[in-house]
Amino acid sequence: MVISAQSVPLVYVIIVNWNGYLDTIECVESLRKLAYPNYSIVIVDNGSTDGSEERLQERFPDLVVLKTGRNRGFAGGNNVGICYALKQKAEYIWLLNNDTVVAPTALTHMVRVAETDRKIGMAGSKIYYYSDPQRLWFAGGLIQPWRGLTFHIGVDELDQGQYDEVKLTDYVTGCSVLVRRALIDAIGLMDESYYLYYEEADWAIRAQRAGWKVVYVPASMVWHKVSQKSVDGSSQMSYYFTRNSLLFVARNYSKAYLAAALLLSLRSRLLPQIRHLKRHHLMAVLKGYFDFATGKLGDIT
Repeated sequence: MVISAQSVPLVYVIIVNWNGYLDTIECVESLRKLAYPNYSIVIVDNGSTDGSEERLQERFPDLVVLKTGRNRGFAGGNNVGICYALKQKAEYIWLLNNDTVVAPTALTHMVRVAETDRKIGMAGSKIYYYSDPQRLWFAGGLIQPWRGLTFHIGVDELDQGQYDEVKLTDYVTGCSVLVRRALIDAIGLMDESYYLYYEEADWAIRAQRAGWKVVYVPASMVWHKVSQKSVDGSSQMSYYFTRNSLLFVARNYSKAYLAAALLLSLRSRLLPQIRHLKRHHLMAVLKGYFDFATGKLGDIT
């Protein structure tokens, strides 16, 4: 049976690009094969300096390419795309990392599940490693507020069907998350003060506190290159994880949870840097604590 575009909700797919046009091209080409009949793709160039904007406009003259003018971080770049999509009357918005490829039915399954319950505000995919296509990267999210940590369920496991049930989850990774328009109307956009890390978990907690459901949809399959442009292992990562883990707990949980998260952070983040004399990481962690205490948020560059 052929499903017409008029019979299903309009979805806008938002892809944020930062100096990664080759990944973005591959992502868009996979999206062109979607079985879902009613979607539009928007690329947000987040202040690239490698000529991405021009190359993407040349490669995809039929797509909207929005410019932020500077790197506004994960939340900031996506928020630009979300605002555009809302103006175009999108009923759902699919935030998708540019370093992913998607199964042709990935969007269909998420929308189908979301349409079964009007209180489902966010839906997320089953995500695999691009380099190891049967190995899981994300099969739902777990939050441990007393530690100030978020976890991917199933990470590094081979997929043998152990996470094939649609289920409620603590949060959905921003790598692939479908968001209902009504949820955004109710609770607002992602919080840009995080800049990097924890913004999608914060969004999910805000949604659940407002009565929305966050679900994991295993039939929606995505393959992720796992941030080839990331700052994993850098002092920048150490800074943002230190500051934002505490910010996340402070904004969403009790003072007792914050005290526990701070103590565990000192043990797991600060002491290892002192023990191994990693000066740059030590300074980044200390700055993370200082900026959290003094309320310095957003981008530090």
